[in-house]
Amino acid sequence: MAPWAGSEASALNPLRALWLALAAAFLLTLLLQLVPSSLLPGCALFQDLIRYGKTKLGAPRRPAACRAFDVPKRYFSHFYVISVLWNGFLLWFLTQSLFLGVPFPHWLHHLLRILGAAQFRGGELALSAFLVLAFLWLHSLRRLFECFYVSVFSNAVIHLVQYCFGLVYYVLVGLTVLSQVPMDGRNVYVIGKNLLMQARWFHILGMMMFFWSSAHQYKCHVILSNLRKNKAGVVIHCNHRIPFGDWFEYVSSPNYLAELMIYISMAVTFGFLNLTWWLVVTYVFFSQALSAFLSHKFYKSKFVSYPKHRKAFLPFLF
Repeated sequence: MAPWAGSEASALNPLRALWLALAAAFLLTLLLQLVPSSLLPGCALFQDLIRYGKTKLGAPRRPAACRAFDVPKRYFSHFYVISVLWNGFLLWFLTQSLFLGVPFPHWLHHLLRILGAAQFRGGELALSAFLVLAFLWLHSLRRLFECFYVSVFSNAVIHLVQYCFGLVYYVLVGLTVLSQVPMDGRNVYVIGKNLLMQARWFHILGMMMFFWSSAHQYKCHVILSNLRKNKAGVVIHCNHRIPFGDWFEYVSSPNYLAELMIYISMAVTFGFLNLTWWLVVTYVFFSQALSAFLSHKFYKSKFVSYPKHRKAFLPFLF
């Protein structure tokens, strides 16, 4: 282990600073939504940027200037196309380096160094980053499948800024995973004789959590899509209904809760102690909590009979 590895492990590098800033921004936004609207000045653009899909229906009347930047929500699929291609690309480079000893390209190594990747991360296992990047790719592939074959999209919209952020997000999150790979120059630094010798109990636990959370998220998306279909599976409307079943019995947005659990499973796979990834998890927590809170408000305002015991995001808590 290099003498500077310990200090770099706790340093605020560009990636950590970015994820910390994003987490803080979404925390502040969530707190502002918890304050009674009468105590805050209205801002149509701000509300337009934090809401998407059905939650835009519960926002103040949107001016024409905001509507000019509308993008169909069904374009969510573009996020996952980018993620499958880009993170598959990164996974290919990592696989070649791990198993064939092929060094990272100069441009990729230079980019990772700019973002704050350190050499000889003595506490990191290459297997952890490989598994997390594989999980991220599988997650994106499943979500892409759901966008094409499961979800029933209405004419709901997102803002152009949200669309661009979504495209950049999956590029950034893949680079964040790859930056956690222990490096020796442009080559991956593997502790032990081979990669399988790095296997630890938390890899198994993280894998189990990942597939468990993914299965629940998929089930929740199927429940939502079935609300717009008849018994024969034919789409008959695009209206909103009260969902029931699985985690919907506890929270209004279990798909967002499952998203958080998926990212926590990756933190577990990293061995619990990866600060950079916990900052990513913190961002995911506040961003998903905000979306869940706005969805919860929409359901409560639209349906008088909405279950009163159901929370927004965290069962029994929030």
